[in-house]
Amino acid sequence: MKRWFLSFLVLIATALPSPAATARLRDNVDVVIYGGTCAAVTAAVQVERMGKSVVIVCPEKHLGGMSSGGLGFTDVGDKSVIGGLSREFYHRVWQHYQTPEAWSWQKREAFGNRGQGTAAVDQDKRTMWVFEPHVAERVFEDLIAEHQIPVYRDEWLDRGAGVRKEGARLVSIAMLSGKVFRGRMFIDATYEGDLMAAAGVRCHVGRESNDLYGEQYNGVQKDVRHHGHYFKAAISPYVVPGDNHSPLLPRISAQPPGENGQGDHRIQAYCFRMCLTQVPENRVPLPKPADYDAGQYELLLRVLASGWREVFQKFDAIPNAKTDTNNHGPFSTDNIGMNYDYPDASYARRREILAEHETYQKGLMYFLANDPRVPEDVRGPMSRWGLARDEFADNGNWPYQLYIREARRMVGQYVMTELDCLTRRQTPEPVGMGSYVMDSHNVQRYVTKEGFVQNEGDVGVSPRRPYQIAFGALLPKPRECSNLLVPVCVSSSHIAYGSIRMEPVFMILGQSAATAAVFAIEANGPVQQVPYNQLRERLLADGQVLER
Repeated sequence: MKRWFLSFLVLIATALPSPAATARLRDNVDVVIYGGTCAAVTAAVQVERMGKSVVIVCPEKHLGGMSSGGLGFTDVGDKSVIGGLSREFYHRVWQHYQTPEAWSWQKREAFGNRGQGTAAVDQDKRTMWVFEPHVAERVFEDLIAEHQIPVYRDEWLDRGAGVRKEGARLVSIAMLSGKVFRGRMFIDATYEGDLMAAAGVRCHVGRESNDLYGEQYNGVQKDVRHHGHYFKAAISPYVVPGDNHSPLLPRISAQPPGENGQGDHRIQAYCFRMCLTQVPENRVPLPKPADYDAGQYELLLRVLASGWREVFQKFDAIPNAKTDTNNHGPFSTDNIGMNYDYPDASYARRREILAEHETYQKGLMYFLANDPRVPEDVRGPMSRWGLARDEFADNGNWPYQLYIREARRMVGQYVMTELDCLTRRQTPEPVGMGSYVMDSHNVQRYVTKEGFVQNEGDVGVSPRRPYQIAFGALLPKPRECSNLLVPVCVSSSHIAYGSIRMEPVFMILGQSAATAAVFAIEANGPVQQVPYNQLRERLLADGQVLER
């Protein structure tokens, strides 16, 4: 009897799947989303609402990308073209701030109503566009929990051998942890486009020449001064001022900048969007980084000596007496020229770049607040600022996400260019709209032929009106991959991406990509063959705005 019972237990044990096998079966889903950005969340929610199974697999531990990573002073543009799940996100933010408990460090009436060129709160539309990082993260986590979407965090794609394809069709993706995720459709919702690149989809890094797509603002732009982020005074770049035999100061390139309109490998600068406060009970003093080097900021001293005093210009107010602190001026939080190899870099190299950016930016703030050479009218006010204690609590109150303003961009079925953004041509099969300025931050800091330091690449050109974003900009060419959509690293020129790359638009495109993925599954065909009329009808039914 005992022997029979033991044999029965062995039989049962061998018949049941192992925990690893159970995980593999559970992860064989309709749609696999790689990345933890805001686009990943809206895509996942849309898939679930359309009745299909979905999983998010992401390197991040915290969801939301820049929307929860410090960019709370939203780059909005024309709010009327922000619909669907993107608008639902901003509605949920509004709901949060309707409660008295939401206002811990500031009275609601003291906050005011200033947003990015528009109102922070649209009370009649029940939306709010300016918010604290932890509030945005809570909204994303609530959406995930309500829809019971599995999320695998801290999972890194094996970019060398982790992508399995059968012909043009993705079958599975493997993580460095060994986990394998199988799906019928895949969405790359990363800022870097890692899945897209590993799947063999053609992509581009850097600025295209103006000639390639018939553009004006794409390539090198030495003569463009659209913002105030350039050197307005004649400042020497040399350690010994005026001596071109002297070494260059730190963070100035010795390379020639190139000719106007010329393409290059350079990308716009990255930074962290810090959340700062002056409230004593919630303020953490600006930290001194371990590798602090005051010599890195000698050029800034010369800028200040020239009379420049716009240090605090982009300490934009968000609720509870905090800021979304952005780059402003010729020498600021943008770490110009230190990110060129980031898009294609190994994980190890990316960590080095991230660490260098963190050291630079923490050092910059510490320098401004503490170095006795900084004029008192800057140093005194800066010393009263600090990191917000109740933000990014498990990361030393420092943002989780480096602002990857641009990395790889797909070269897909349709390439968005400034001709689309400026409505100089008809954009086919729209799946969303954009409206923000074509905004590129500086790309390089160089020495002019006159022997002075200058920044280049800062461009801001306003669209004439809201413009449409093509379905084909989310799609690889069919021969490259037939079941992948890319709503973040979309098919776009550098300068057009400067407008498309806004967080509300990423949420819009995430939802549209997911809708197309579900229709492709139901038709059991390539995503490139999804009938646009069917897609358009569902997008409009779900609140997307496709035309104005």
